[in-house]
Amino acid sequence: MMGQETTGAPDAVAQPLFATTHWSVVLAAAERENPAAAAALERLCRTYWYSLYAYVRRQGYSPEDAQDLTQEFFARLLARDSLAQVGPQKGKFRSFLLAALRHFLSDQRDLARAVKRGGGAEVFSLDALEAEARYRLEPVERLDAEKLYERRWAMTLLEQALNRLRDESAAAGKTRLFEALRSLVAGESDVTCGEAASELGLSESAVRSALHRLRERYRALVREEIAHTVADPAEIEAEIRYLITVLSQ
Repeated sequence: MMGQETTGAPDAVAQPLFATTHWSVVLAAAERENPAAAAALERLCRTYWYSLYAYVRRQGYSPEDAQDLTQEFFARLLARDSLAQVGPQKGKFRSFLLAALRHFLSDQRDLARAVKRGGGAEVFSLDALEAEARYRLEPVERLDAEKLYERRWAMTLLEQALNRLRDESAAAGKTRLFEALRSLVAGESDVTCGEAASELGLSESAVRSALHRLRERYRALVREEIAHTVADPAEIEAEIRYLITVLSQ
């Protein structure tokens, strides 16, 4: 049995959708007197670093060079002077980061200067073993560098939303329920509702109701994560449709 846990999905905390966007973090980090925003931008980089690393690897760079180039790119991005001219007018945050990375790689080639292993500026630690383990699982033929980047970006958004749902469930004392239904919420049918009900000691109808509520909240969190990456609320629906297309490829 579940003890104190209940079957309801975690209660959503009402917050303005655009209270904090990736753009607002970047703009705030450009202010020299705002160290908290700089730390927030670093966390943002930690979230999306693998998408950029995968792009660099698919461009033909070795694992060592890809790691160093990704580190150097973030070091330059996090330098506040480089953020002074950045703003939401740049469009989608996804597109901005890729364009900035392309420009950076072009500079490296134009200068005929490769970043030597260990010589780049390390702004935070990239797990090289984890990165390569993930990269070896990527489709070899099907996706070019840009499509791979976009697929990884979309999957990171989904992961962020699922992690938030996990945290909300834990805060509501419903960790066991969430873990039992996690694969069903995410669309990975490792278990059935009947199997989850047996594991939890609940009726199947109760589990189905809980699953419905969790899925509804998950969809709302995915929407919020996407909203954080665009400059205008009017762009949300188009970005959702685009990322669904990316994931289906």
